[in-house]
Amino acid sequence: MRRISLALLMILAACQRTPAADQPVASGAPSPSGLERAAIESGVIADATRISPVGLFQRSHEAGRDALCVIPGKDGAFRFGLEANFGEDLSCRGRGSARRTGDKLILRFSGGDRCIVVAQYDGDQIALPGVVDLACSDLCDGRGTLEGVSFPRIAGDAPSALRARNSAGEALCKAQ
Repeated sequence: MRRISLALLMILAACQRTPAADQPVASGAPSPSGLERAAIESGVIADATRISPVGLFQRSHEAGRDALCVIPGKDGAFRFGLEANFGEDLSCRGRGSARRTGDKLILRFSGGDRCIVVAQYDGDQIALPGVVDLACSDLCDGRGTLEGVSFPRIAGDAPSALRARNSAGEALCKAQ
C-alpha cells in the first residue's frame, strides 16, 4: 500500500512539472503541452508557428463565400483582404495589415474605424473570435458580423492570394 501511495505521488508531481528552462516559448504564446510537443517533433502534426500565413483561405456555403487572402508586406508584416457573406444584403469586407504572434494573427483593418481582430491561426485555418470589437461593425452591412467566421486554407502561396476576387470581381488583395 505504501509503494502504491509513493508511486501515485510521483506521478502527480510529474504532472505538475513546469516546462524546462531550455525550451523556448514564443513571445506571448502559450507553450505546447508535452503531448503536443511530442506530436510536433515526430511530425504527426505541423508546427503552426513555422507555417507562413501567406495564401488564400476560403469557404463556400449556402449564403455565399467567405474569403481571406494574406500576402507579404513590409518589415515582416503581412497585408490581407477579406470578405464574408451571409446572404444577399449581409456581408463584411475590409483590408489592412497583419502581424503574427505565436498561434495568433493580429488583423488591423485600414480606415478610421480602428478595428483590430486577434484571430487564431493553426496553419490550416484562420478563425476569428466569437466576439469582436464594436469598431468592427463599420465593416459590415446590415446585421452582418465578423464574429466566429473561419477561413480554411485552400492555397499557401502569394500568387493564389493575389488572384482571389471579391463578389464584385475586384482583387481581394492588391499588390503594391
